[in-house]
Amino acid sequence: MDSCPYTTPRSLAMLDIREEPPTLATLQDYGQVSIAFLVESRFRVKPVRSGLGGWTMTEERVEHPWTKDYDAADGGPITWARRFDIANWGVLSVFEGAKRIGGAVIAFNTPGVYMLEGRRDLAVLWDIRVRPENRRTGIGALLFPHIVAWAKYRGCTLLKIETQDINVSACKFYARMGCELRAVHRDAYPDLPDEAQLLWYRRL
Repeated sequence: MDSCPYTTPRSLAMLDIREEPPTLATLQDYGQVSIAFLVESRFRVKPVRSGLGGWTMTEERVEHPWTKDYDAADGGPITWARRFDIANWGVLSVFEGAKRIGGAVIAFNTPGVYMLEGRRDLAVLWDIRVRPENRRTGIGALLFPHIVAWAKYRGCTLLKIETQDINVSACKFYARMGCELRAVHRDAYPDLPDEAQLLWYRRL
């Protein structure tokens, strides 16, 4: 378990989920919500019948826990506008009063984003985060239907999500949200040879 204390918002019904424009100012504020988490276990993913029968996933404790911070690795949200044309992206933000406590970014119809596979009927859940002190309180589950609705409104039939075998909480969350693990790539990250890429999909 993470060592930081967890607090529950006064009421999930009191939270405000807003769509914001994908501007640099929005992403700068969005990026103030930490995405870092403590890796205490990982999924050992093994193919069944060379992958024809899917995969088995066994959760294993890691010997030496460490903190994983995606923003530290790639520069975080403020870099997205420099790397891509994000005009078609969606930013869904969760507020408790004036305080931003979480949100999600959805990529859609963007040339150069290989995860979109050149398709107009596919959206990618590019990022989802909740403040550490508000995690495990149901905020992600509250937000997910809004992500689905955003993609469906734009004619998408499929939602795609990338994570890794060291992000156990995320994997369990996506499974609860009705997503299916369809692809495992062990060599997706040359700089991180001990991490496997997991691709989840949710039909819309």
